[in-house]
Amino acid sequence: MRDNKEHLTARQRLIVGLDVPSVKEAEAIVQELGDTVCVYKIGFQLVLAGGLELARDLQADGKNVFLDMKLLDIDNTVSKAVENVAKMGLTMLTIHAYPRAMRAAVEAASGSQLCLLGVTVLTSMDGVDLYEAGYGFTPEELVKKRARDAQMAGMGGIVASAQEASSIREIIGLDMAIVTPGIRLAGGDAGDQKRVMTPRKAISAGASHLVVARPIIQSDDKAATAEQFVQEIKQASN
Repeated sequence: MRDNKEHLTARQRLIVGLDVPSVKEAEAIVQELGDTVCVYKIGFQLVLAGGLELARDLQADGKNVFLDMKLLDIDNTVSKAVENVAKMGLTMLTIHAYPRAMRAAVEAASGSQLCLLGVTVLTSMDGVDLYEAGYGFTPEELVKKRARDAQMAGMGGIVASAQEASSIREIIGLDMAIVTPGIRLAGGDAGDQKRVMTPRKAISAGASHLVVARPIIQSDDKAATAEQFVQEIKQASN
């Protein structure tokens, strides 16, 4: 499934990361955010604390769920995992952008509404980190290569820093999603993210979805902070 950003509302373009250690905490955040947020990301931390059941519940309640598992394994294992996620009716799933893994995932998701996202380079990594990992590319070079690979594999979109969104959009066109973590309001704390951008700049650069966790879930007024992000997305989209 591909996800054209032109068909999305500003609220549908904001993904709130439930990066907390327990389902109880996640449920409290969802309750506080109410109708302000309609898309949630669930990653390893919460999955390993019972988050898959929460994902099913959120989907049943009319929310969209982005399952951030960053799958990478032999083809058969990736394929079977993707089939199971598709059966759950979830909205998005991440795969590390290795060509064989992506091709296996795309085949397994065929006929479902699951949007597969290829993870290019984590936003917590910079050139030094890639060198230490044995890559002979800059982050920008590796992101572009993996964006092309994702397009050729038939993926629904990619995950990348907003700093690369503009150049990626030139490669993949308008039909694929570009999901960008590392989003902060102007003056916000970057935390452990090394490549960050404001919502307005990220959308203007070509991002289709923005993933925000700590700035919202650690806020004293979570709904008001989330609404700030929504309004910045709306202004950038006009």
